[in-house]
Amino acid sequence: MTAAQADLPNLPDLPAEFLEMPEGLRIDRPAVADGAALWRLAGDSRALDLNSSYSYLLWCRDFAGTSAVARDTEDGRPVGFVTGYVRPERPDTLLVWQVAVDATQRGRGVAAALLDGLALRVARQHPLTTVETTITPGNTASERLFASFAARHGATVEREVLFEAGQFPDGPHEPEVLHRIGPLSF
Repeated sequence: MTAAQADLPNLPDLPAEFLEMPEGLRIDRPAVADGAALWRLAGDSRALDLNSSYSYLLWCRDFAGTSAVARDTEDGRPVGFVTGYVRPERPDTLLVWQVAVDATQRGRGVAAALLDGLALRVARQHPLTTVETTITPGNTASERLFASFAARHGATVEREVLFEAGQFPDGPHEPEVLHRIGPLSF
C-alpha cells in the first residue's frame, strides 16, 4: 500500500494508477506550517497568480480538507500542492484553485497524483460529480493536466470564459477559462 492509499482508506475497486505518488513522495493534508512553502512553490511556478503569504496560511488552516500536499518522505517538506474547495452552492463540485510542483519534481506525475488523490478524498465526504478549475489561455501544462484527469475518470471537459480580461481591477490579466470536468466516475 502506498502512502497515498493509506490517506484514502475504504475506497472500493479504485484503479491503483489513480493513487500512486512517485517514489520518495507521499500525499498529505496541508498544515498551517506548510503555508510559507506553498507560497514559495506558487511564486516559483512563474505560472500562477501569487496571492499574499497570509492567504496561503489561511488556506492551509481553513481548506486543508479540500487541499493536498506532496511531501518528500525523507524531510517532510512540501514539494507540490493542490488547493481547492467545495463550492458552497454546488456541493457536488470541487473547484481546484491552484496546482504547483517544485521544479525538481516536475515530469514525475506529481500533479496528476495529487489531483487524483484529492478528488478521491473529497469524494469520500461529498457527492462529488464535477471538478472545476480556471486556466489562462496558453497554459498548456495545466490544460494537459486537467484533460488527462478527465480521461482517467471517464469525464468530459466543458470550457467557457469565466472572467474576461477587463474584469480584473489590478491591471492586465488574461481571461480565466473555466474547465468543468464531469460527470466523474471513480
